[in-house]
Parts: sequence; structure tokens; C-alpha cells
Amino acid sequence: MSRFNGDWYSPTRLHDSPTQYHFPGDRFIPNRSLMDLDQAHTLLTSRTREVCNSTFGQDEYRRKLEENLFFDSEGRPFRMLVFRGSPKSSKKSIRFLDEMQQQDEAEALHNKNIKQFQYRHLPKKESRVLDAPRINDDYYLNIMDWGKRNILAIALGSDLYLWNAETGHSQKLMQVDDQEDYPTSIAWCEDGRRVAVGHLSSKLQLWDAETFKLIRSLEGHDDRVGIAAWNGQILTSGSRDKSIINHDVRARNSLTCRVQIHSQEVCGLKWSITGNKLASGGNENLIYIWEASKMCSSNFLHRFSGHQAAVKALAWCPYQSDVLASGGGTLDGCIKIWNIQKGTCINSIRANAQICGLEWNRHHKEILSGHGFSATGHQNELCLWKYPSMSKLGELKCHSSRVLHLSQSPDGSTVVSAGADETLRFWEVFGPPVTDSSRVSDLDSLLSFKRSLIR
Repeated sequence: MSRFNGDWYSPTRLHDSPTQYHFPGDRFIPNRSLMDLDQAHTLLTSRTREVCNSTFGQDEYRRKLEENLFFDSEGRPFRMLVFRGSPKSSKKSIRFLDEMQQQDEAEALHNKNIKQFQYRHLPKKESRVLDAPRINDDYYLNIMDWGKRNILAIALGSDLYLWNAETGHSQKLMQVDDQEDYPTSIAWCEDGRRVAVGHLSSKLQLWDAETFKLIRSLEGHDDRVGIAAWNGQILTSGSRDKSIINHDVRARNSLTCRVQIHSQEVCGLKWSITGNKLASGGNENLIYIWEASKMCSSNFLHRFSGHQAAVKALAWCPYQSDVLASGGGTLDGCIKIWNIQKGTCINSIRANAQICGLEWNRHHKEILSGHGFSATGHQNELCLWKYPSMSKLGELKCHSSRVLHLSQSPDGSTVVSAGADETLRFWEVFGPPVTDSSRVSDLDSLLSFKRSLIR
């Protein structure tokens, strides 16, 4: 390639013969035939700078230039190198595109969760049924609890049994000889080795579940102990004498705190997961929230009066530490969700039935309720609710009498319901989500119906 008079040219060699060169006038070589050399000479030598725009070469060049700039190869108009908008509006457009992308990603994740969730459904029947003869049909008692070592404690009449969920074997832990007395509350210690047993006669005992021996008796109440709850080494009990007592089971004088602010029987107690707050429910329809460090001064944090009947069912949310669920008795029939930090009710749903128990699902944002008497016919069932919307996901109807108690397995996959029909029914309702649709159709076949005596 050479340069001649400021223009680039490149001869194309067609054959080896030195006489056969061809100059086709490609894009690197201006076509001199389209130029008016006389006019060019005149413009260079003339003092005037008037430019003639009517020459064929300039008109043809302008036409070619416009074709290349404003039309594509197929003759369709387009614009290139066009500045659209100011830098400020450009930044707004970029932010708008980012927001749209985030919304699309959030919607895709939501649709994915919905797709996974739609494969979950309630089981059609129990995975196991145990006979529970002589169980006390009393709404105010709390006589069933599932411990961390996978052992279910249940009081049947004057006897207390331990049922091992792994082996299926049951053993009698203790028996009350006094015909006027029987267990009225049960609560496993957090390590699953000791179990607290409250009695109709106001006694509160601590039993070793491994040696089957009585460790000690705790004093302080004057009437039946219908509810007990653990917070580390602190055992809290509520009684029909309207009082709440904290016992430090390590101390010789175990009574560390006694408060009496409920005007009727204390029938619900639940410590928060963090252990810094206690919720208590009473037969006068009230809920009190206590701070652990200020409880002895009877200085409660909140007082909730939203229910219209006794409050036995209390459950702290496992993934929102300041959220509490509560359920009212027959005349109320409502499930309420409370924000403890703000002291407000954030949701209320009418279940139209006595609420005897509440259990949160640790695998999904759901809560299960157990129901008793109802004026509308929706009784003796378990209901699963979606949180936080509290829309009903389904019902379980197998008990022929009201559901008295609910308890959850240590792994959070199974819930057991105790009914006044003298049965314990185990439900595989809290398991992890099923993502494979083929597994859904096989779920019911995995649930075997077994029935045996617990004693």
C-alpha cells in the first residue's frame, strides 16, 4: 500500500503478469471521475471562498453519506449516535431499570416459593393413634408435654406415663395414691432429664426421668397448679390461687419471686425463646407480659385485654422474638397476634371455636391451633393458618371430642393432639417442604395408621 497526493491506494494484483493490474476504485481510493478538477483549481486560486453546492460530486457524496448515516442495509431508517436526555434523566432511567430488575427478581423468588409451597398439603389422617384412657377432660389443665429427648409425658387420671417416640415403649413415672389428688400440669426441663409435675392439691414436684425418682417438692401455692413453664433453671408455676411463682430449683429455698396480679386462675404461662419475657394468661380474659428482671416488683410490661374468654393457649413465634400468639376460650374463639415491642395487636382471626392449644411451625411461617367447643359446629378439629396473613390452609378432623392439648416433637416435624375422646393423635404436619411433585402423591402412602395403648 502506498500514499499518493495525500490519498491511499492499493492496487489489486489479478495475475502474476506485471501488465495485468486493475484499479477498481474501492473505498480507499477516491473516484476522480466524480470530481470537477477545473472547479477545484478555481477554488484554490480564486480569492473568493464561495462554495458551489450544485456540483454532481458533492450532491452524490452527500446522498451517500445520508444513506449510510440514516438508513440500514435494507433501506430502513434509523438514527445512530443520538444523545437522548440529560445526564440527570439518564441517572433516573438507570435507577428505574435497577428497581425494575429488583422487582422482577423478587417476583421470581415469590413465584418459586409459591410453586414449592403448593406441593405441601395436610395429611389425610394420623401417622399414629394411641389410646389415652382416663385423661381428664378439663380445659384448664396442661397435662401433656414432649421433651427434648423425644419422650412424651402424659397424665392419665392419677398416673403419669412416659412414652418413648423412638422405641414406642411407655413406662409409668409416678402414681398419686390420694384419690382426691391427681396431676394437673406437666413441663419438661430444657435438658429433657427432669419433669415438673403440678398437682390438684397445690403440690409442685420435680422428678428425674432417668432414675424415676422424686428429686424434690416445691412449696408456695394454695390451690391446684394448672400450668408450669421452664426458663433455664427457673421453674415458673401458675395456680388457681391467682399467683405466679418463680422457683430456682438449684437453691434450698427455691421461691425467688411471687406475683399476684391476675384476678382469677392463671391458666397460661409461656417464656419467650430468649428467656427475657414471660406471657401469662388468666381466666379473667387478660394477658400480662413480664420482663424477667422486673417481675418481682409486679411491674408488668403490657396488659392485653382483647380476648373475651379465658386465655390458656400462648405461643411465642420462633422466628420473630417479639411476636406472641394467643387463643381465647369458647365465648371468644379468636386467635390474636401481638407485637410485644409495640404493645399492639397486629392481627386477629375468628376461629369460632374454643382454642385449647397453639403450636408454631418452625419449618414454615404457619401456626396450628387445636379447638374444643363451638357454637357454630367447627369443633374438635385442628386448623393450620398461614402467617402473617392468618388465612386458613386446612383442617384436620379426626377427634370425636374436643382437643385438649397440643405438643410438638423436638425436631419440629410432628404434632400430637390429646382429645377428650381418650386418644393421642400424631400428625406429620410440620415437616420440611416437598419440592418433587412425585413425592406428593406418595405422601399418604407413607402415613401408616397404628393404634395401641399408651400404658
